[in-house]
Amino acid sequence: MQVWLEKRRPGQGKFVTQRQEPDAVTILSGVFEDARTDGQVTTGTPISMMIENIDQRSRDYSDIAQAFRPGHADYAYFAKYGVRDYRGGGRASARETAARVAAGAVARKILSGVTIRGAVVQIGPHAVNRDRFDWDQTHENPFWCPDPDTVPIWEAHLDSIRKAGSSTGAVVEVEALGVPAGWGAPIYGKLDAELAAALMSINAAKGVEIGAGFGSAALTGEENADEMRWGNDGPLFLSNHAGGILGGISSGQPVVARVAFKPTSSILTLRKTISEAGDEVDLRTKAAMIPALACAPCRWSRR
Repeated sequence: MQVWLEKRRPGQGKFVTQRQEPDAVTILSGVFEDARTDGQVTTGTPISMMIENIDQRSRDYSDIAQAFRPGHADYAYFAKYGVRDYRGGGRASARETAARVAAGAVARKILSGVTIRGAVVQIGPHAVNRDRFDWDQTHENPFWCPDPDTVPIWEAHLDSIRKAGSSTGAVVEVEALGVPAGWGAPIYGKLDAELAAALMSINAAKGVEIGAGFGSAALTGEENADEMRWGNDGPLFLSNHAGGILGGISSGQPVVARVAFKPTSSILTLRKTISEAGDEVDLRTKAAMIPALACAPCRWSRR
């Protein structure tokens, strides 16, 4: 678990939150020593884990004790529950994704033979060049960028955004290799529906695409059809506009999805908003940061 949490850990670059959280995970239940292998095995009971917050900065949120941040979940939470914890670290905080990474490490033990990898493919208006797409390059830069020529463009863009006290969004692409044909269901439990729901549940996610996604609307039927021939190991698809899923069921091709993240709502620029008392105010958030761009792929990560 810890190797994946290290990839997610904040404070590893100037373009992400500077909070220094060790993200040290402690397993509380669900595993036990196995004398046969001199290791640990699951016991069949729920696996409970704990990740403590170390670098809390509740003072950074004092300005929003009574005011709602525009674009944030503050007002929606207050409208639903009638109370909100304005100090950060709640269910609407990206801190919540640490639990996803830890749980994902357990899931990887089950998904034997499936390789899952991710890359940032767009920051702000700047997308990677697909002709230069190289998964190996994601190891070589702090942005998990598969196109080395795009890295300096992103650096310049983020520098200007950071100096302006603003934020920017990003698009992350994930790919699962080795998924056999037959996963999913025709109506309830569609594989693409389950994946879309999971990706949309990540904080700040505002859009999901499977395969060609929205781009498929611009294709003709001939262009969109993933033609087939027989290969040495079974069906051979000549393209993958479907993203490895047909009728809610995996086809045996790589499963490909993209998720778009909005700019973080915590920015230093004054924005118009309202307070709990009904006053109209202007608000800036001290806890400003660029979204966790370099960390995003490791929520699905490598293998």
